[in-house]
Amino acid sequence: MTAGARRRLGAGFVAVLAAFGFHARTAIAQEVVDLPAEDRMLSPDLELVYSVGSAAAEAAWAEFSSIPSLWFDGSGNLHLMDQTAALSGRTRIVVVDPAGGLVTEFGRAGDGPGEFRAPRQMVVWADGSTLVQDIMHMGYHVFAPGGEFEHMLGMELGSDMRPERTGVRSAVGGARDRPTGEEARAIRRFDLSSGEVSEQPLVEAWAPRALEERDHEADDPEAMGSRPEWGFEPGLLFDVLPSGGVAFSDSSAYAIKLTDPSGAVSRILRRPIRPLPVTESMRREERERRLERVRNPIMTGSRSPEAMAAMDFLMGGRRQAVENMRFHPEVPVLAAVRTTWDGALWIQRSAEPGVEEPGPVDVLAPDGRYVGTLAPDALRMPRAFGPGGLVAFVEPDEFDVPVITVRRLPPEIR
Repeated sequence: MTAGARRRLGAGFVAVLAAFGFHARTAIAQEVVDLPAEDRMLSPDLELVYSVGSAAAEAAWAEFSSIPSLWFDGSGNLHLMDQTAALSGRTRIVVVDPAGGLVTEFGRAGDGPGEFRAPRQMVVWADGSTLVQDIMHMGYHVFAPGGEFEHMLGMELGSDMRPERTGVRSAVGGARDRPTGEEARAIRRFDLSSGEVSEQPLVEAWAPRALEERDHEADDPEAMGSRPEWGFEPGLLFDVLPSGGVAFSDSSAYAIKLTDPSGAVSRILRRPIRPLPVTESMRREERERRLERVRNPIMTGSRSPEAMAAMDFLMGGRRQAVENMRFHPEVPVLAAVRTTWDGALWIQRSAEPGVEEPGPVDVLAPDGRYVGTLAPDALRMPRAFGPGGLVAFVEPDEFDVPVITVRRLPPEIR
Protein backbone atom coordinates (compact mmCIF):
# COMPACT_ATOMS: atom_id res chain seq x y z
CA MET A 1 0.00 0.00 0.00
CA THR A 2 1.45 3.39 -0.95
CA ALA A 3 2.24 6.15 1.50
CA GLY A 4 -0.41 8.27 -0.15
CA ALA A 5 -3.06 5.67 0.60
CA ARG A 6 -2.00 5.25 4.22
CA ARG A 7 -1.34 8.23 6.46
CA ARG A 8 -1.15 9.13 10.11
CA LEU A 9 -3.85 11.30 11.61
CA GLY A 10 -3.23 13.31 14.79
CA ALA A 11 -5.37 15.41 17.06
CA GLY A 12 -5.39 18.30 14.60
CA PHE A 13 -7.53 16.24 12.21
CA VAL A 14 -10.38 15.48 14.62
CA ALA A 15 -12.70 17.62 12.51
CA VAL A 16 -12.09 15.33 9.55
CA LEU A 17 -13.10 12.34 11.64
CA ALA A 18 -16.22 14.13 12.82
CA ALA A 19 -17.36 14.32 9.22
CA PHE A 20 -17.47 10.54 9.29
CA GLY A 21 -19.41 10.47 12.56
CA PHE A 22 -16.45 9.82 14.88
CA HIS A 23 -15.74 11.68 18.12
CA ALA A 24 -12.39 10.77 19.64
CA ARG A 25 -12.12 9.99 23.34
CA THR A 26 -8.38 10.56 23.32
CA ALA A 27 -5.83 12.36 21.19
CA ILE A 28 -3.95 9.26 20.06
CA ALA A 29 -3.12 8.86 16.39
CA GLN A 30 -5.42 6.91 14.11
CA GLU A 31 -4.36 5.38 10.81
CA VAL A 32 -6.71 6.14 7.92
CA VAL A 33 -6.58 3.53 5.15
CA ASP A 34 -8.12 4.44 1.80
CA LEU A 35 -9.27 1.25 0.06
CA PRO A 36 -9.69 0.87 -3.73
CA ALA A 37 -12.73 2.42 -5.37
CA GLU A 38 -13.25 -0.32 -7.96
CA ASP A 39 -14.84 -3.63 -6.96
CA ARG A 40 -12.83 -6.82 -7.45
CA MET A 41 -15.49 -9.52 -7.77
CA LEU A 42 -14.94 -12.84 -5.99
CA SER A 43 -16.36 -16.27 -6.85
CA PRO A 44 -15.33 -18.48 -3.92
CA ASP A 45 -15.88 -22.23 -3.81
CA LEU A 46 -17.29 -23.23 -0.41
CA GLU A 47 -17.09 -26.76 0.96
CA LEU A 48 -20.44 -28.20 2.08
CA VAL A 49 -20.10 -29.52 5.65
CA TYR A 50 -23.71 -30.52 6.42
CA SER A 51 -27.34 -29.49 6.12
CA VAL A 52 -30.12 -30.01 8.69
CA GLY A 53 -33.81 -29.18 8.74
CA SER A 54 -36.59 -29.00 6.12
CA ALA A 55 -40.11 -30.38 6.10
CA ALA A 56 -38.65 -33.78 5.14
CA ALA A 57 -36.29 -33.98 8.14
CA GLU A 58 -35.95 -37.59 9.29
CA ALA A 59 -35.29 -36.77 12.96
CA ALA A 60 -37.83 -34.88 15.08
CA TRP A 61 -35.13 -32.66 16.59
CA ALA A 62 -34.28 -31.34 13.11
CA GLU A 63 -37.81 -30.05 12.44
CA PHE A 64 -37.43 -26.30 12.95
CA SER A 65 -40.05 -23.54 13.02
CA SER A 66 -38.18 -20.22 13.16
CA ILE A 67 -34.49 -19.52 13.83
CA PRO A 68 -34.10 -15.97 15.23
CA SER A 69 -30.58 -16.57 16.57
CA LEU A 70 -27.66 -18.96 15.97
CA TRP A 71 -23.98 -19.05 16.97
CA PHE A 72 -20.96 -21.33 16.73
CA ASP A 73 -18.91 -22.23 19.79
CA GLY A 74 -15.15 -22.77 19.78
CA SER A 75 -15.49 -26.50 19.03
CA GLY A 76 -17.50 -25.86 15.87
CA ASN A 77 -20.85 -26.82 17.42
CA LEU A 78 -23.77 -24.77 16.09
CA HIS A 79 -26.27 -23.47 18.67
CA LEU A 80 -29.76 -22.69 17.29
CA MET A 81 -32.65 -20.89 18.95
CA ASP A 82 -35.81 -22.47 17.52
CA GLN A 83 -39.18 -20.82 18.21
CA THR A 84 -42.65 -22.14 17.43
CA ALA A 85 -44.02 -18.62 17.90
CA ALA A 86 -42.13 -15.34 18.00
CA LEU A 87 -41.40 -14.02 21.50
CA SER A 88 -43.12 -16.94 23.20
CA GLY A 89 -42.07 -19.55 25.73
CA ARG A 90 -42.31 -22.24 23.05
CA THR A 91 -38.58 -22.02 22.44
CA ARG A 92 -35.74 -24.52 22.55
CA ILE A 93 -31.97 -24.33 22.13
CA VAL A 94 -30.59 -27.04 19.81
CA VAL A 95 -26.86 -27.81 19.69
CA VAL A 96 -25.53 -29.50 16.52
CA ASP A 97 -22.04 -31.03 16.31
CA PRO A 98 -19.55 -30.35 13.45
CA ALA A 99 -20.84 -33.41 11.55
CA GLY A 100 -24.50 -32.33 11.71
CA GLY A 101 -25.57 -34.61 14.57
CA LEU A 102 -27.53 -33.67 17.67
CA VAL A 103 -25.47 -32.88 20.77
CA THR A 104 -28.29 -31.74 23.04
CA GLU A 105 -31.42 -29.61 23.18
CA PHE A 106 -32.77 -27.73 26.17
CA GLY A 107 -35.28 -25.11 27.24
CA ARG A 108 -38.92 -25.20 28.26
CA ALA A 109 -41.74 -22.73 28.79
CA GLY A 110 -42.52 -21.54 32.31
CA ASP A 111 -42.32 -18.71 34.82
CA GLY A 112 -39.37 -19.95 36.86
CA PRO A 113 -35.63 -19.36 36.53
CA GLY A 114 -34.29 -21.10 33.45
CA GLU A 115 -37.78 -21.36 31.94
CA PHE A 116 -38.65 -19.31 28.89
CA ARG A 117 -41.45 -16.75 28.67
CA ALA A 118 -40.42 -14.54 25.75
CA PRO A 119 -36.81 -15.13 24.61
CA ARG A 120 -35.52 -12.47 22.26
CA GLN A 121 -31.82 -12.95 21.58
CA MET A 122 -29.09 -15.46 22.40
CA VAL A 123 -25.32 -15.25 22.85
CA VAL A 124 -22.98 -18.27 22.85
CA TRP A 125 -19.38 -18.16 24.08
CA ALA A 126 -16.47 -20.23 22.80
CA ASP A 127 -16.83 -22.77 25.64
CA GLY A 128 -20.51 -23.35 24.77
CA SER A 129 -22.01 -21.29 27.61
CA THR A 130 -25.25 -19.61 26.57
CA LEU A 131 -26.94 -16.32 27.48
CA VAL A 132 -30.63 -15.94 26.56
CA GLN A 133 -32.45 -12.63 26.89
CA ASP A 134 -36.06 -13.05 28.08
CA ILE A 135 -38.04 -9.83 27.88
CA MET A 136 -40.98 -11.11 29.96
CA HIS A 137 -38.59 -12.16 32.73
CA MET A 138 -36.90 -8.76 32.30
CA GLY A 139 -33.56 -10.50 32.51
CA TYR A 140 -31.24 -13.14 31.10
CA HIS A 141 -30.91 -16.90 31.57
CA VAL A 142 -27.34 -18.21 31.79
CA PHE A 143 -26.75 -21.87 30.85
CA ALA A 144 -23.58 -23.96 31.26
CA PRO A 145 -21.96 -25.54 28.17
CA GLY A 146 -24.09 -28.69 28.45
CA GLY A 147 -27.35 -26.74 28.74
CA GLU A 148 -27.67 -26.90 32.54
CA PHE A 149 -29.23 -23.75 33.99
CA GLU A 150 -26.79 -21.70 36.10
CA HIS A 151 -28.44 -18.44 37.17
CA MET A 152 -30.41 -15.41 36.03
CA LEU A 153 -29.30 -11.83 35.52
CA GLY A 154 -32.02 -9.32 36.36
CA MET A 155 -30.70 -6.29 34.54
CA GLU A 156 -30.81 -4.77 31.07
CA LEU A 157 -27.71 -5.31 28.98
CA GLY A 158 -26.95 -3.95 25.51
CA SER A 159 -28.81 -4.47 22.26
CA ASP A 160 -27.42 -6.64 19.45
CA MET A 161 -25.13 -8.47 21.89
CA ARG A 162 -21.91 -10.05 20.59
CA PRO A 163 -19.86 -12.60 22.59
CA GLU A 164 -16.19 -11.76 22.97
CA ARG A 165 -13.65 -14.42 22.00
CA THR A 166 -10.93 -13.49 24.48
CA GLY A 167 -11.36 -16.47 26.81
CA VAL A 168 -13.59 -14.76 29.38
CA ARG A 169 -17.37 -14.71 29.63
CA SER A 170 -17.93 -11.18 28.39
CA ALA A 171 -19.95 -9.54 25.63
CA VAL A 172 -20.40 -6.18 23.97
CA GLY A 173 -23.66 -4.49 23.05
CA GLY A 174 -25.09 -1.20 21.89
CA ALA A 175 -26.55 1.25 24.42
CA ARG A 176 -27.70 4.83 24.86
CA ASP A 177 -25.08 6.65 26.90
CA ARG A 178 -23.77 10.09 27.83
CA PRO A 179 -20.26 9.38 29.11
CA THR A 180 -19.07 12.92 28.33
CA GLY A 181 -22.33 14.81 28.60
CA GLU A 182 -22.69 14.92 24.82
CA GLU A 183 -25.35 13.28 22.73
CA ALA A 184 -24.01 9.87 21.77
CA ARG A 185 -24.63 6.23 21.15
CA ALA A 186 -22.33 3.77 22.85
CA ILE A 187 -20.95 0.26 22.66
CA ARG A 188 -20.42 -1.20 26.12
CA ARG A 189 -18.56 -4.23 27.44
CA PHE A 190 -20.30 -6.49 29.96
CA ASP A 191 -18.37 -8.87 32.22
CA LEU A 192 -20.70 -11.82 32.84
CA SER A 193 -18.22 -14.18 34.49
CA SER A 194 -20.21 -14.15 37.75
CA GLY A 195 -23.68 -13.38 39.03
CA GLU A 196 -22.65 -9.74 39.50
CA VAL A 197 -22.45 -7.99 36.13
CA SER A 198 -19.89 -5.25 35.64
CA GLU A 199 -19.91 -2.98 32.61
CA GLN A 200 -17.72 -0.34 31.07
CA PRO A 201 -18.00 2.02 28.09
CA LEU A 202 -15.99 0.79 25.13
CA VAL A 203 -16.91 3.11 22.25
CA GLU A 204 -18.61 6.48 22.19
CA ALA A 205 -20.25 6.74 18.78
CA TRP A 206 -21.96 9.50 16.84
CA ALA A 207 -25.74 9.91 17.26
CA PRO A 208 -27.57 10.96 14.07
CA ARG A 209 -30.35 12.66 16.03
CA ALA A 210 -30.95 14.10 19.47
CA LEU A 211 -30.49 11.61 22.27
CA GLU A 212 -33.09 13.48 24.34
CA GLU A 213 -35.62 12.56 21.67
CA ARG A 214 -34.59 8.89 21.89
CA ASP A 215 -34.85 8.94 25.69
CA HIS A 216 -38.35 10.44 25.50
CA GLU A 217 -39.41 7.69 23.11
CA ALA A 218 -38.14 4.98 25.46
CA ASP A 219 -39.39 6.48 28.75
CA ASP A 220 -42.99 7.29 27.76
CA PRO A 221 -45.01 4.03 27.77
CA GLU A 222 -48.00 5.69 26.10
CA ALA A 223 -45.77 6.78 23.22
CA MET A 224 -44.26 3.36 22.58
CA GLY A 225 -46.63 2.65 19.72
CA SER A 226 -46.40 6.14 18.21
CA ARG A 227 -42.73 7.05 18.64
CA PRO A 228 -41.34 9.05 15.72
CA GLU A 229 -40.46 6.95 12.70
CA TRP A 230 -37.25 7.74 10.84
CA GLY A 231 -36.26 6.59 7.39
CA PHE A 232 -32.67 5.91 6.27
CA GLU A 233 -31.21 6.51 9.73
CA PRO A 234 -27.63 5.19 9.93
CA GLY A 235 -27.42 2.39 12.44
CA LEU A 236 -24.67 1.62 14.92
CA LEU A 237 -23.20 -1.45 13.21
CA PHE A 238 -20.50 -3.42 15.03
CA ASP A 239 -18.88 -6.77 15.71
CA VAL A 240 -16.08 -8.03 17.95
CA LEU A 241 -12.48 -8.58 16.89
CA PRO A 242 -10.37 -11.54 18.10
CA SER A 243 -8.03 -9.03 19.80
CA GLY A 244 -10.79 -7.82 22.14
CA GLY A 245 -11.50 -4.65 20.19
CA VAL A 246 -14.48 -3.93 17.93
CA ALA A 247 -15.10 -2.92 14.33
CA PHE A 248 -17.93 -0.42 13.95
CA SER A 249 -19.71 2.03 11.67
CA ASP A 250 -21.91 4.85 12.98
CA SER A 251 -22.58 7.15 10.02
CA SER A 252 -23.88 7.17 6.45
CA ALA A 253 -20.33 7.07 5.01
CA TYR A 254 -18.14 4.07 4.19
CA ALA A 255 -15.89 4.39 7.24
CA ILE A 256 -15.11 1.33 9.39
CA LYS A 257 -13.46 2.15 12.71
CA LEU A 258 -11.26 -0.49 14.37
CA THR A 259 -10.48 -0.23 18.07
CA ASP A 260 -8.00 -1.80 20.46
CA PRO A 261 -9.30 -3.69 23.55
CA SER A 262 -9.67 -0.40 25.46
CA GLY A 263 -12.01 1.02 22.81
CA ALA A 264 -9.54 3.55 21.37
CA VAL A 265 -9.81 3.78 17.58
CA SER A 266 -6.54 2.76 15.93
CA ARG A 267 -7.57 2.56 12.26
CA ILE A 268 -10.32 3.82 9.95
CA LEU A 269 -10.94 1.90 6.72
CA ARG A 270 -12.60 3.94 3.97
CA ARG A 271 -13.85 3.37 0.44
CA PRO A 272 -14.83 6.28 -1.82
CA ILE A 273 -18.43 5.10 -2.18
CA ARG A 274 -20.76 8.00 -1.47
CA PRO A 275 -24.21 7.73 0.11
CA LEU A 276 -27.16 8.11 -2.22
CA PRO A 277 -29.17 11.31 -1.72
CA VAL A 278 -32.73 10.55 -0.64
CA THR A 279 -35.28 11.56 -3.28
CA GLU A 280 -38.99 12.19 -2.93
CA SER A 281 -39.77 8.91 -4.69
CA MET A 282 -37.53 7.07 -2.19
CA ARG A 283 -39.42 8.68 0.69
CA ARG A 284 -42.76 7.74 -0.83
CA GLU A 285 -41.74 4.13 -1.49
CA GLU A 286 -40.18 3.67 1.96
CA ARG A 287 -43.27 5.06 3.67
CA GLU A 288 -45.53 2.73 1.66
CA ARG A 289 -43.30 -0.27 2.39
CA ARG A 290 -43.53 0.34 6.13
CA LEU A 291 -47.27 0.96 5.97
CA GLU A 292 -47.67 -2.40 4.24
CA ARG A 293 -45.80 -4.08 7.10
CA VAL A 294 -48.11 -2.37 9.60
CA ARG A 295 -51.22 -3.39 7.67
CA ASN A 296 -50.07 -7.00 7.31
CA PRO A 297 -47.84 -7.90 10.26
CA ILE A 298 -46.22 -11.33 10.25
CA MET A 299 -47.85 -13.36 13.02
CA THR A 300 -46.80 -16.88 13.96
CA GLY A 301 -48.38 -19.17 16.52
CA SER A 302 -51.53 -18.57 18.54
CA ARG A 303 -52.26 -15.35 20.41
CA SER A 304 -54.64 -14.64 23.28
CA PRO A 305 -57.41 -12.02 22.83
CA GLU A 306 -55.50 -9.75 25.22
CA ALA A 307 -52.32 -10.07 23.17
CA MET A 308 -54.20 -9.39 19.94
CA ALA A 309 -55.81 -6.28 21.46
CA ALA A 310 -52.41 -4.99 22.58
CA MET A 311 -51.00 -5.66 19.12
CA ASP A 312 -53.87 -3.75 17.49
CA PHE A 313 -53.23 -0.80 19.80
CA LEU A 314 -49.53 -0.74 19.00
CA MET A 315 -50.13 -1.10 15.26
CA GLY A 316 -52.55 1.83 15.35
CA GLY A 317 -49.91 4.08 16.88
CA ARG A 318 -47.27 2.74 14.54
CA ARG A 319 -49.44 3.48 11.50
CA GLN A 320 -49.76 7.12 12.57
CA ALA A 321 -46.00 7.36 13.13
CA VAL A 322 -45.23 5.93 9.68
CA GLU A 323 -47.67 8.28 7.99
CA ASN A 324 -45.80 11.20 9.63
CA MET A 325 -42.31 9.71 9.36
CA ARG A 326 -39.22 11.82 8.82
CA PHE A 327 -36.16 11.03 6.74
CA HIS A 328 -32.43 11.47 6.85
CA PRO A 329 -31.03 13.14 3.72
CA GLU A 330 -28.83 10.20 2.62
CA VAL A 331 -29.11 6.43 2.30
CA PRO A 332 -26.35 4.89 4.47
CA VAL A 333 -23.70 3.09 2.42
CA LEU A 334 -23.42 0.18 4.87
CA ALA A 335 -26.00 -2.31 6.12
CA ALA A 336 -23.95 -4.71 8.30
CA VAL A 337 -20.50 -5.15 9.84
CA ARG A 338 -19.42 -8.72 10.69
CA THR A 339 -16.12 -10.32 11.64
CA THR A 340 -14.81 -13.86 11.22
CA TRP A 341 -13.05 -15.84 13.96
CA ASP A 342 -9.77 -15.18 12.12
CA GLY A 343 -10.33 -11.41 12.17
CA ALA A 344 -11.42 -10.75 8.58
CA LEU A 345 -14.16 -8.15 8.07
CA TRP A 346 -17.30 -8.82 6.04
CA ILE A 347 -18.92 -5.49 5.24
CA GLN A 348 -22.37 -5.55 3.65
CA ARG A 349 -23.30 -2.53 1.58
CA SER A 350 -26.86 -1.30 1.40
CA ALA A 351 -28.98 -2.17 -1.60
CA GLU A 352 -30.75 0.62 -3.43
CA PRO A 353 -34.05 1.55 -1.76
CA GLY A 354 -36.88 -0.61 -3.02
CA VAL A 355 -34.60 -3.49 -4.07
CA GLU A 356 -35.45 -6.72 -2.25
CA GLU A 357 -32.08 -8.37 -2.86
CA PRO A 358 -29.38 -7.57 -0.26
CA GLY A 359 -26.38 -5.49 -1.20
CA PRO A 360 -22.90 -6.84 -2.03
CA VAL A 361 -20.41 -7.85 0.67
CA ASP A 362 -16.86 -6.48 0.79
CA VAL A 363 -14.27 -8.83 2.31
CA LEU A 364 -11.38 -7.12 4.12
CA ALA A 365 -8.36 -9.03 5.44
CA PRO A 366 -7.45 -8.85 9.16
CA ASP A 367 -4.76 -6.28 8.31
CA GLY A 368 -7.34 -4.06 6.58
CA ARG A 369 -6.50 -4.95 2.97
CA TYR A 370 -9.37 -5.06 0.49
CA VAL A 371 -9.67 -8.69 -0.69
CA GLY A 372 -12.69 -8.37 -2.95
CA THR A 373 -16.47 -8.14 -3.21
CA LEU A 374 -19.12 -10.86 -3.16
CA ALA A 375 -22.19 -10.28 -5.32
CA PRO A 376 -25.48 -11.44 -3.73
CA ASP A 377 -25.89 -14.15 -6.36
CA ALA A 378 -22.38 -15.46 -5.60
CA LEU A 379 -22.53 -15.60 -1.79
CA ARG A 380 -24.73 -13.86 0.75
CA MET A 381 -23.79 -12.74 4.23
CA PRO A 382 -23.77 -15.80 6.53
CA ARG A 383 -26.04 -15.86 9.56
CA ALA A 384 -23.14 -17.10 11.73
CA PHE A 385 -19.36 -17.40 11.52
CA GLY A 386 -17.41 -20.14 13.29
CA PRO A 387 -13.87 -21.41 13.84
CA GLY A 388 -11.91 -22.93 10.97
CA GLY A 389 -13.86 -20.97 8.35
CA LEU A 390 -17.27 -22.43 9.25
CA VAL A 391 -20.31 -20.39 8.22
CA ALA A 392 -24.04 -21.07 8.61
CA PHE A 393 -26.91 -20.04 6.34
CA VAL A 394 -30.66 -20.31 6.96
CA GLU A 395 -32.99 -20.61 3.96
CA PRO A 396 -36.63 -21.78 3.75
CA ASP A 397 -37.53 -24.89 1.76
CA GLU A 398 -40.55 -25.13 -0.57
CA PHE A 399 -42.82 -25.41 2.48
CA ASP A 400 -41.25 -22.37 4.19
CA VAL A 401 -39.51 -24.60 6.77
CA PRO A 402 -36.00 -23.46 7.80
CA VAL A 403 -33.03 -25.38 6.42
CA ILE A 404 -29.65 -24.73 8.06
CA THR A 405 -26.64 -25.25 5.80
CA VAL A 406 -23.08 -25.17 7.17
CA ARG A 407 -20.19 -24.60 4.78
CA ARG A 408 -16.48 -23.88 5.07
CA LEU A 409 -14.88 -20.75 3.63
CA PRO A 410 -11.64 -20.99 1.65
CA PRO A 411 -8.64 -19.54 3.54
CA GLU A 412 -8.41 -16.36 1.44
CA ILE A 413 -11.77 -14.99 2.68
CA ARG A 414 -11.72 -16.19 6.30
